[in-house]
Amino acid sequence: MDSLAQEILQEIKSGKIILPAHIAIMLDGNGRWALRRGLPRVEGHRAGGENVKKIVRFCGEIGVRHLTLFGFSTENWQRPWEEVKKLLNLLEEYLITQPEELKANNVRLVSCGRIEEMPSKIQEALKRALEITKECRGLTLNLAINYGGRAEIVDSLNKMAREYQSGMLNLEDISPAQVKNFLYCPYLPFPDLLIRTSGEQRISNFLLWETSDAFFWITPTLWPDFSPSDLKQALLAFTCFRSSRSA
Repeated sequence: MDSLAQEILQEIKSGKIILPAHIAIMLDGNGRWALRRGLPRVEGHRAGGENVKKIVRFCGEIGVRHLTLFGFSTENWQRPWEEVKKLLNLLEEYLITQPEELKANNVRLVSCGRIEEMPSKIQEALKRALEITKECRGLTLNLAINYGGRAEIVDSLNKMAREYQSGMLNLEDISPAQVKNFLYCPYLPFPDLLIRTSGEQRISNFLLWETSDAFFWITPTLWPDFSPSDLKQALLAFTCFRSSRSA
């Protein structure tokens, strides 16, 4: 554990930092990171993938319980096919090479999205990764794969309609709490803190239902450069927000 993680743990213990139960991050800026360095866009995605490993490890060290990362969106299919193929290859590589390290760090992997629409190799790699880490009880890492907030809401409505038609759901029982049970990951608490890198000020169809009451923190830092120090700044901003609400 590095000195920054130890420092944050002390500040959590003293009450100087309030640790969110669930952090969600929009990993934006990989392509721009590469272009600014005269590199192919895929190298930005590769650098972003390496940073995922570092941030996941750091979140586990400071005691974050749930972390959702926007890995591949339903909108990503609209990119040039060569870039999409490289994104998919990097995702498959991560799912094949990382599960043992996640297990060693007590990280449980889960996923959300229309996984059934992904290539079979990715589905198989994901299934294996989920199996390897299923007994871990530290950080829960939720990878949003082929995920879109509108798609999730539509899929949830379809599930509710089927249960209503089968007589398992009564209309008078429908409430926000009941809707949560039909989302992709009903077992996860809603995110307290939503982070977006690269300075973009939009939610980009990410966790539309789940983040309705989350604190939204935006940084101009591109995702491959997003560091534990940046995460600490987000935690401090979140702490100020929470403290002001309870004052």
